[in-house]
Amino acid sequence: MNIILFLCLITAALSALFALVRQYQMLQQNSYFPSRYAAWVKESYSLPLCAECIAFCASSLLFGQELYAVQLAFLAAVLAVRTVSAVRTQKKSVKKLVFTGRIKRLFAAAVILLAVFTAVYAVFPETLAGEIFTVIVFMLSFISPLLTLLCRLLTAPAEKAIASWYVNDAKRILKEHKNLTVIGVTGSYGKTSVKFILQRLLSEKYNVVATPHSFNTPMGVVRTIRENLKPQTQIFICEMGAKNIGDIKEICDIVHPKYGIITSVGPQHLETFGSVDNVYKTKFELADEVIKNGGEVFVSGDSAELIKRTDPSLYRVYGTDKSFEFRARDISYSKNGSEFTAVLGKEEIRLSSKLLGLHSIINITGAAALAFTLGTEPEDIKFAAAALKPTEHRLELKPYINGSTLIDDAYNANPEGCIEAVRVLASFDGMKKVIVTPGLIELGSKEYECNFALGAEAAEKCDIIILVGKNRSKPIREGAESKGFPQENLFTVSSFREAMQIYTPMADSGTVVLFENDLPDNYLN
Repeated sequence: MNIILFLCLITAALSALFALVRQYQMLQQNSYFPSRYAAWVKESYSLPLCAECIAFCASSLLFGQELYAVQLAFLAAVLAVRTVSAVRTQKKSVKKLVFTGRIKRLFAAAVILLAVFTAVYAVFPETLAGEIFTVIVFMLSFISPLLTLLCRLLTAPAEKAIASWYVNDAKRILKEHKNLTVIGVTGSYGKTSVKFILQRLLSEKYNVVATPHSFNTPMGVVRTIRENLKPQTQIFICEMGAKNIGDIKEICDIVHPKYGIITSVGPQHLETFGSVDNVYKTKFELADEVIKNGGEVFVSGDSAELIKRTDPSLYRVYGTDKSFEFRARDISYSKNGSEFTAVLGKEEIRLSSKLLGLHSIINITGAAALAFTLGTEPEDIKFAAAALKPTEHRLELKPYINGSTLIDDAYNANPEGCIEAVRVLASFDGMKKVIVTPGLIELGSKEYECNFALGAEAAEKCDIIILVGKNRSKPIREGAESKGFPQENLFTVSSFREAMQIYTPMADSGTVVLFENDLPDNYLN
């Protein structure tokens, strides 16, 4: 066995593990779907690096020991670069790699795989098998997406078994809570906000648990059940997200909700759904389950795409139209929030809230409708509404750089919500208005149209526009330019860090900046 070649293999294997930090980060941000990860690889991975890999492996076979020392030095340099890159990636990323149990298992699979391939050379150094596995180690080291997909494939059976055990355990826990009321909340947008508003309103009367943050996948729901449900819990509010037909049904088959709120239907995740009709069909998987369980479904009458596909007589409708059973009227705004009258059947109550925007009023109305139906007193609803705080990163008002004001809407990624956020920005009279945004994603054929509209709206309402992502933000720029927006006030940068370098010198107590949508790293280009 050639010791230098063996050291080359070990060094290559170590460098592969550090390269996987970035690869697993992108796999995680693409929900572990190989097809979505492969799409990112196609756009982002370096083809010249693959050529280098082929050249490296070929030189190893052709020139043998003459180049081993040079190759070891080269691989040591690659290891150093990848180590520094992995650390920097974690520090500067918008959405860092989270070392969940699944990620740890993926790393373990990579370690075992590379160790086995290296061991084959150590045991059979002068054989064809030894040469083949030497080339495989070098190849996997250079072409890390291939190693990523291989580890994803190898761990798939174990992940499926683990997920099945967790789901069955969650079902067992729910069966033990015989008097638990389960509420499902879904929609193309607004579901997280409605969930937290509903939790606050119902907490005036009940012991309530809701899925935290943006937990809205089957495993996120299962984790909440296993970790947060207690014997005294009376109501469980379950946010339900979806990117494909059947996703909502999968969650419903676990929790079996008795009540449901459908906040909206719109052009979200069209890259996977294909059409708004499929979005509608998927969101109403919640309605099908609730009706089957003898419960009630509340739907937003202000969602145009939802209401045009729905027979309102089958559901309880909320919104702003005077014909709705639950509605908001006499609405007024200030930079401190909103005031409106909530009509809840035959009851009327005047509500005030720190939340900004018409969509927030509609969300409060929908949550108040269900809370009132479940027996929460109007005065309790009024008290809870006044105490509401903005959901983190959703039109959240904060003090910012140099005394400026930040409207943090980083988690808003829907067309209607983004336009509404720009209108909220416009309500800050007498202040310099700045928007920082990378735009909207996963809208399929409507993506250009929606981003163009965002740019046009921003041009009419903002003084400064800072776009993040030189390629992705082009439709927003074109929308702004179509309204004659001054070029000297329109900036395009590659990262949020660069955006802040532009914003900071202009920020003062008379400036308000809107952060609209904060895309994960796999979309910034």
